[in-house]
Amino acid sequence: MRAAPMRELVIVPEPREILPAEAAALVQAYQRASKADGTVRAYKADAAAFTAWCVRFGFRSMPASPEAVAAFLVHEAEAGRAASTIGRRLAAIRYAHKLVGAPDPTDDEGVHATVKGIRRRTGVKPTQKAAATADVLAAMLMRVPETLAGKRDRALLALGFAGAFRRSELAALNVEDLQEDKDGLRVSVRRSKTDQEGRGIEKAIPHGRFIRPVALVREWLEAAGITEGPIFRPVSRSGRVRGAERLTDRSIAEIVKGYAKAAGLDASTFGAHSLRAGYITTAAERGADLARIMDQSGHRDPRTVVGYIRRANAFKDHSGSGFL
Repeated sequence: MRAAPMRELVIVPEPREILPAEAAALVQAYQRASKADGTVRAYKADAAAFTAWCVRFGFRSMPASPEAVAAFLVHEAEAGRAASTIGRRLAAIRYAHKLVGAPDPTDDEGVHATVKGIRRRTGVKPTQKAAATADVLAAMLMRVPETLAGKRDRALLALGFAGAFRRSELAALNVEDLQEDKDGLRVSVRRSKTDQEGRGIEKAIPHGRFIRPVALVREWLEAAGITEGPIFRPVSRSGRVRGAERLTDRSIAEIVKGYAKAAGLDASTFGAHSLRAGYITTAAERGADLARIMDQSGHRDPRTVVGYIRRANAFKDHSGSGFL
C-alpha cells in the first residue's frame, strides 16, 4: 500500500494577551488623537493635579478608588475651582482609566453624589468673557502702535473679529489657508472644536469699510515678508519675526487683554473669545439672520448663538417699555 502523504505542519502562534510595547504605544497615540490637542493638554494637566494630590495624601492614582476621586473633587471645590474645571478633572480621570483598561472609579454613585453636591454649592453658570463689539474693537485698534508687532496685532484683532474665530483656529492659520476673492478673502479652517475630523470649513471675510480686516492682514504679511506657513508669529523686541514659530493660544489671549487695558477697559473680563463673542453680538444687534451668523461662527448648536442674540437684544422691544 502507498503511504498517505504527510500533511504540511502549520504552526499556529500562541494568542497574545498583551500587545507589544511599541504596538500598544501606537494604539494609545491614535486613541489620544481622538481628542482635540487642547483637550489633551488640559487632560494631562488635570491628571497631573490628581496624581500630585494622591501622592500628597497617600492615595493610589492608578487605578484610583471612588473614595479617592470623590475626596479629590471636594478638595478642588474647597480650593475655589469652577464647576466646569472640576467637571473636566473628572473627565480626565475617567479617560485615563479607560485608556489603560482599568475600572472606571468615576462611575460610582458616591462620586455622582459628590459632583451633584459641588454643583449645588458652587453653581454651574460659566464665566463669560466680555464681548469686543465693533465699537470696542475700534477703540482697541486705535491703541495699536505703528510697529511690526503692531501690524501683526492689528491684523490679528481684525481678522479674529471678522471671522468670529476661536483662538485655536487663529493660531493654526497658514498663508496657504487664504484665498483671494474680488469681494475679500476666503479663509479655510482646516480643523476646529466642532470639526475634529478635519473636514474643514470656509469663512468669507469681506474687505469692509471700517475695520478693513483684509487690508490689515495684507499689510502685516507684506511688512513681515511672510509668504507661507503660519500667519501670526512672535515678533522679538528688536522688531524681527521669529522664524516660522506660531503664536500660541495663550499669546493671542494676552494680546486681546493688553489692548483692552490700553483702551481703558477691565482687562480681566476680556480674552481671545471676546473677538468671537464681539462679532456674534454685533451681528445680532444689527439684525443679522441666525443662520448667517452661524455660517461665520461655525457653531453647530443654535442655542449657543441664540443666547448671544437674546443678550444683545435684551432691551429691544422690551415687554415693559410701554409702561415702565
